[in-house]
Amino acid sequence: MDRFEGKVGVITGAGSGFGREFAKQGAALGMKLVLADLDTAGLAATVEAVRAEGGDAIGVTTDVSDAAQVEALARASLDTYGGAHLLFNNAGVGAGGFVWENSANDWQWVFGVNVMGVANGLRAFVPIMLKQNEPAHIVNTASVAGLLAAPAMGVYNASKHAVVALTETLHHDLRLAGASLVGVSLLCPAFVPTGIADAERSRPEALANATPYTASQKLAARQLTRAVEGGKLSARDIAELTFDAVRERRFYVITHPNIMPSVQLRLDDIAQLRNPTDPMSLKQPR
Repeated sequence: MDRFEGKVGVITGAGSGFGREFAKQGAALGMKLVLADLDTAGLAATVEAVRAEGGDAIGVTTDVSDAAQVEALARASLDTYGGAHLLFNNAGVGAGGFVWENSANDWQWVFGVNVMGVANGLRAFVPIMLKQNEPAHIVNTASVAGLLAAPAMGVYNASKHAVVALTETLHHDLRLAGASLVGVSLLCPAFVPTGIADAERSRPEALANATPYTASQKLAARQLTRAVEGGKLSARDIAELTFDAVRERRFYVITHPNIMPSVQLRLDDIAQLRNPTDPMSLKQPR
């Protein structure tokens, strides 16, 4: 998909971070935008920013973990603009700490947004794209945490590994179905200044934890905040790289190529049947 003007883009997690920059980039290219987020205020700010630059956008408050709400998002896209050509399954949250200390609520919340949010987006929008029979593209936001398994990030790592496997399978399934007009990209960013370190603000009250953070969870939160704040690439940089990948129909979008030695180390561990090496033992990119 290399022509964006007049096409319809759907972006989840559009209220901040990557989602907001995807929206700005899409608007600059002349796209009509359907923006979704659970953060109503953040979503409204993104819609306002797009419209202030002359862009055409609507905002739909959406909990991506709820299949019915994502179906409603798809209907809004069809009702307002008549289709969907570029889908960013981008909404994401995280929780850290020793894996045995994460609560059932942590697992339900993170997997609900990070994994089921992607699955719900695919279920709602892929049939629309297939029926349109014209160039379309899907971008699923994973993370380098989907390629590596850093300590004290078990819930997040597992959810992003699921997104990697789901997206690779989607690529194969579309080819098997003969849907050559629909491209797929897997976005795996490293540390970038976004709102992911403050994801707790969007946790539903029903999935809140009754107990305070453990020592490992506090440490993981501090480390994530420092790493994200120290990122050298901006969300805007990532958006530009991602749109380039869409134009090129490139599947893997590795925003920080210096991470690849750590990925290779992991693959070598597997191939040689070694115990896993701590991926943080190599210098991590910013």
